[in-house]
Amino acid sequence: MKSKKVAVIGGGAAGFFFAINLAEKCPGAQISIIEKSPRFLSKVKVSGGGRCNVTNATFVNSKMADQYPRGKNLLKKILEQFNAQSTVDWFEQRGVTLKTEPDNRMFPSTDSSETIILCFQENVRRLGILLRPNQEVHKIEPGPTFNLHVADGQEEYDAVFLASGGKTKLEAYDWIQELGIAVEPPIPSLFTFNLPKHPFKGLEGVALPATVKLEKSKLLETGPLLFTHWGLSGPVILRLSAWGAKEMADRNYELTAFFNFVPDMPQQKVRDTLTERRTSARLKTIAANREFQLPSRFWEKMTDLAEIPAGMKWMDVSNQKINKLTELLTNFPMEVKGKTTFKEEFVTCGGISLQEINPQTMECNKIPNLYVGGEVLDVDGITGGFNFQSAWSTAWVAANALSNKWNS
Repeated sequence: MKSKKVAVIGGGAAGFFFAINLAEKCPGAQISIIEKSPRFLSKVKVSGGGRCNVTNATFVNSKMADQYPRGKNLLKKILEQFNAQSTVDWFEQRGVTLKTEPDNRMFPSTDSSETIILCFQENVRRLGILLRPNQEVHKIEPGPTFNLHVADGQEEYDAVFLASGGKTKLEAYDWIQELGIAVEPPIPSLFTFNLPKHPFKGLEGVALPATVKLEKSKLLETGPLLFTHWGLSGPVILRLSAWGAKEMADRNYELTAFFNFVPDMPQQKVRDTLTERRTSARLKTIAANREFQLPSRFWEKMTDLAEIPAGMKWMDVSNQKINKLTELLTNFPMEVKGKTTFKEEFVTCGGISLQEINPQTMECNKIPNLYVGGEVLDVDGITGGFNFQSAWSTAWVAANALSNKWNS
């Protein structure tokens, strides 16, 4: 039997993971990773602030699948074959140990994405996988074999793994739609909020827990909030943007969000606590005696917004001021107008419709031997390593299915 030729379109996490796993399972296959840009694994390099958030220590498959606003049902099926524990084991078997942080995010123990990149590079060299940068695929002609139109001309392959990443514009999927494959329009997910009337100027870099709720919406998230120069970021904002990607796009990213900065306490309890301070700290100044373990700069800003003078003593604070401070701490409205995305870590909601894919094999229902994985699918997870886990799982399942077909 002649050696099988496989084209992997996309040199990111899913593309490399598929190629390595297929090469190990089908030693005779000739595998090429075709990447339109000059760099491979660019998102792996910058992920997690350059540390690479490989996966999340959510080892119950159903709980893992719950972290995907789009693609939950697909993830339920593929995690039965390759899950978070599988990821930990896979990297460990290749000399990369992962560590778990308190929020369950998992990183290489070196705290460097270069560790993951070197692992992939070493295995690509070991397995003889061909890397081809600066080669954009313009067209795929399926048949008994695949005819790929690339910069260097036309090439023939026995199978194709499509992992060309999340696209920001629907036109970028034109060559995929020409195959008769349905695509959900792409829109941003995992973005930060812009605040044109920023009430917290000067607090850039301050972080604290908060509950955030969008107006006229059921969406609500609790977690760390970070003030930035342009507005708001942090895990709570990123999670909210993932779950609300379509809803916020429909509103053109213009809405009011409400913030509770004392999320673990009912509003009345907050009011009672502030009222009690008038007795227990009666001779102390408000500004110098913050409550609820809030950051001092943030507390000063909130008391200022409540029109409480910095030098005022607790005993002199009126009920009206207590009520205003309580409202600001537990139900602070902010006008969101626009978003900011991180180009390298950009995640899309949208992509190839999951109705087009066999969830047991990641093979395209309409085109035999065309497999799909990673962000090009209409699958996206919240922040915390879930998007990489989707890449590893879909790629492994596709490689396993194709190798089983060829080795049977």
